[in-house]
Amino acid sequence: MKYNALDRRNFLKMSLMGGAALAMPWSANRTMAAAEPAAPGGRGRGRGSPQGAPAAPPLSYADTQPSRVSLAAGEDRADIAFQALKPFSKEVATAIGNKRVVIKPNLLETSSQLAATDAKNLEGILEFLKSIGKDGNVLITESPAMGKAQVGYVNYGYDKLAAKYGVKLAELDEDEIETIWCYSEKDLHPHPCRVGKTLLDPNSFIISAAKLKTHDRVIATLSLKNIILGSAIKRAGSERAEGGYLGDSDKPTMHGGGVRGINFNLAVLAQRLHPHLAVIDGYEGMEGQGPGHGTPVNSRVCVASLDWLAADRVGIELMGIDFATIGYLNYSANMGLGQADLAKIEIVGPALKDYIKTYKLPGGMDKMLVWMKPVA
Repeated sequence: MKYNALDRRNFLKMSLMGGAALAMPWSANRTMAAAEPAAPGGRGRGRGSPQGAPAAPPLSYADTQPSRVSLAAGEDRADIAFQALKPFSKEVATAIGNKRVVIKPNLLETSSQLAATDAKNLEGILEFLKSIGKDGNVLITESPAMGKAQVGYVNYGYDKLAAKYGVKLAELDEDEIETIWCYSEKDLHPHPCRVGKTLLDPNSFIISAAKLKTHDRVIATLSLKNIILGSAIKRAGSERAEGGYLGDSDKPTMHGGGVRGINFNLAVLAQRLHPHLAVIDGYEGMEGQGPGHGTPVNSRVCVASLDWLAADRVGIELMGIDFATIGYLNYSANMGLGQADLAKIEIVGPALKDYIKTYKLPGGMDKMLVWMKPVA
């Protein structure tokens, strides 16, 4: 059976190499056993699908359970986040229990609001936590691509939000460190990668406060990528430079040395490093040269689910992108890390088809689809 561009033997070999430290399954309800090939339901087709893209290999899915994804739409950003979460009130309260709630926003940039999670989206999440009595131990933490998270917290109004709800704001770059192993396509070796321990703590309930955004390496960035690539820490003196980073940063390591590497790392690391609750803000998404330099799209939606893969699958559909082109999500589906078949995803809320917009994709799609091709 094929795992997209990688045959089963090579895929498992690479998994053992790149994910040796990630043996823990993400859920007892999921299985890593492969199933017979089955076509996913309702792939997005439109001008967002790349022209002349190579034919997508057959997709296969593990025996995952049906999932629920909530969709809310409206003109109040905080309210649609709250409404998207409301159907999961009992399940989220039970899952949190006595755990600390950790909200991971997307602060790629500390001074560009379109590239970052909006405070209004966080307000809707915090109001929801308050409504289920789980607002007493909440932490917001992040490691931006460059600079200090505290700068972004002030620029985007998170400090005012923290004061209103009694939330702690933290620098993930100052967190305790845990080392995981990331694959590099440049030398086919595993490399140590430091991540903030808070995001791996079994006593943390992780909420990914993500955005609908295109991405110049993996086509789209949603709830999973927000957690994984934001988890790699940098130390004082790290600065982003043309074509990479300077200083003491493990973010380039996690990017895997290229398109194949980043897609592979995202899927393998997702076995352990993933959100427990996905909240994807599409009130104002980003198209074109995302994740930092695209243009706005007024989608006016919010997506939420306890199954991060199902949430990301719906997010891809809302962006009018062909799911078969998203390497790391296809790998995750093949590995049984969540539900990616639209036919097995129950949409709670308005009809999905009524809110699909075709996002303009980044340039260089031929390079971003190299993961589909055999390794030379």
